[in-house]
Amino acid sequence: MDSLIFALNAVLPIVLTVGLGYILKRIGFMNESFAKMANKLCFRAFLPCMLFLNVYKIEAVSSIEPSYIIYTVIAVLVLFFIAFPVVTIATKHKERRGVLCQAAFRSNYALIGIPLAEALFGDEGVAAASVLSAVVIVLFNILAVICLSVYREGKPSLKKIFLDILKNPLIISIALGIAVLLVRPLVSFRISDITSVYKVLGYMSNLATPLALLVLGAQFEFSTVRELRREIIWGVAMRCLMVPVLGLGTAYILFKNEFTGAHFAALTAVFTTPLAVSSVAMAQEMDGDARLAGQLVIWTTLISALTTFVASFLLKTAGLF
Repeated sequence: MDSLIFALNAVLPIVLTVGLGYILKRIGFMNESFAKMANKLCFRAFLPCMLFLNVYKIEAVSSIEPSYIIYTVIAVLVLFFIAFPVVTIATKHKERRGVLCQAAFRSNYALIGIPLAEALFGDEGVAAASVLSAVVIVLFNILAVICLSVYREGKPSLKKIFLDILKNPLIISIALGIAVLLVRPLVSFRISDITSVYKVLGYMSNLATPLALLVLGAQFEFSTVRELRREIIWGVAMRCLMVPVLGLGTAYILFKNEFTGAHFAALTAVFTTPLAVSSVAMAQEMDGDARLAGQLVIWTTLISALTTFVASFLLKTAGLF
């Protein structure tokens, strides 16, 4: 029951905020042009600040256990390659295939994952999840750029894909966070010593989640559900069924005696959370079907409450939590 309550508490605020965005649009407080501009602002300013601070707040890298990180990277890459033949079957629309690919490997780790790891395994879970975030969020965004570029109109260019990766604000922010983390032992200066700057970064970071969710709600249209029904079903099946079974199931079968409860808490955060909210902004930026991305975020968020509950219940029954 505690696991179910936690899953609901983790997901319900997100659903309610998305619903509020939809209501604000219906009563005229938000329109399509505002939503698109706010999406750009989230992608290029607020989310980068949030991700930078997530990495910056990691205490140290000296005690990192690499095995679960290596496993996560390999598992995400496997899911990424599995996605290509699946999305070819799932839809004939090229602009939707890149968006569907994201559902197979990209989770809402930044917004839901770390709090979920904390609820499952306390401070140790947070530590394991925070360290993993510096690697997995970069990987998510690199792979997202690749799959969206592959299915973009025109012939994909390796140079263009590489430049899109280098220019991705989310990747840049995490790279800066890692750079600061690596030089921290060598210098006494801390960004947090400049109180005003650190507070502004905090303000920007705190805006990322609520604004992204409100905009998602404002862009949601019930009329598109029927049109996108096939793709929604495939995307939800990949994100909420295939990914948890393969990602967590393989980890349990192969590494249940090697990974700690904190490691499994971090893995649960990677493989059971819904599609990332930032996938909508990225789809919009890279000519993917942003409507489908928004629908997948909403429906995977709803279904992931059950996925999270089942996964945490089974792992707790197995004695890992």
